[in-house]
Amino acid sequence: MERAKTILPILFSFFVVSFVDLVGTGVDELKQSANTPDYLLQLIPFVAFIWFFLISVPAGIWQARYGKKKVLNMAILVTAFGLFVPVLGNSLPVILGSFALLGIGNTIMQVAANPLLMSVVPAERASGYLSLSQFIKSVGSMIGPYVAAVVGPFVASAIGFDGAGSWRFGLYLFGIVALLAWLWLRMTPIEEQKKEDSQVTFTSCLALLGNRYIALMVLGIFAIVGVDVAINSNIGTFLQLKIGVDGETAKYGKTVYFFAKMIGTLLGGILLMRGEPKTFLKYSALFAMVVVMVLTFADNSIVAWLLVGLISLGVANIFPLIYSITVGHYPQRSDEISGLMMMAISGGAVFPLVVRLAMGIHLNGGLWIIFGLLAFVLFLTRVKPS
Repeated sequence: MERAKTILPILFSFFVVSFVDLVGTGVDELKQSANTPDYLLQLIPFVAFIWFFLISVPAGIWQARYGKKKVLNMAILVTAFGLFVPVLGNSLPVILGSFALLGIGNTIMQVAANPLLMSVVPAERASGYLSLSQFIKSVGSMIGPYVAAVVGPFVASAIGFDGAGSWRFGLYLFGIVALLAWLWLRMTPIEEQKKEDSQVTFTSCLALLGNRYIALMVLGIFAIVGVDVAINSNIGTFLQLKIGVDGETAKYGKTVYFFAKMIGTLLGGILLMRGEPKTFLKYSALFAMVVVMVLTFADNSIVAWLLVGLISLGVANIFPLIYSITVGHYPQRSDEISGLMMMAISGGAVFPLVVRLAMGIHLNGGLWIIFGLLAFVLFLTRVKPS
């Protein structure tokens, strides 16, 4: 019971982590309400995820110095502030500012939350708990588009707001949730083990990239987050162009994706409490590759929706698997590894734009890039730690 009191507020912080996945909703909503070119709208995921490249390693140093809980709580507050920024308007610059703050908060949250969770759960169940944390994140990712598209406008209407951008009221609701998460974690005592024998520095973090195994696993995070965000931000456009789904219906492609991801992480959390993580990683990547290739031939909307859900099932547990497997081999370097791996989440800033440009060259071009990224993840299952 005591352990549950410690674990639950940390797990709930992953619900706050999910709020950054509203980038896809931001892209879709501004596409509807502003005459902004598609390629400029891809600046939204860029400003949200580029911070993983810029401040992940410093965040790893901060948490080693000040404590993971304190750094995590600060990040939740930054996220809450970002969610209230859209009161300034529904323009692209305001939304970019909002998602930049969401990205900063999200970066620091993930750097701190993952190792903090691993430090309070049994080592043999770390992969399972990390998948469970991703399940909680997936719940938030799945309901996010609904809250923005339906609940937000309902709240706006209830208080008499009739201006543009009523979807922003969904962000304000999530901002309140973030403040509650901050309060819960702040009131929860968590004992952290201090590492007296070593000091985490920028140099010590980057030096780990000299370890071939760690470097490749960091690239694995770069690849799989790129896959995840590229699908999130481009699936609506893909369904419109390839299958002819209307714009309003296509927006919910990401809901199908995140619903399947929620189911996948829940199943993964259960299976990985006793299963072998590396085997699970191998078959997850292989399954996703097969489904992506099948999707390139799809010409029916029902089949396409189903395949999108199956891709999500395949990739759902890859991030926590790569993370837990790597930290499991080098537990004494968890702060540095966490910083490096969160830096690699910047793949979410790079690949959505690359995939969208590839779709402009050939309709299946984006899927071919996603297939290649998954092939690299499959290759990682054959790499051995040095």
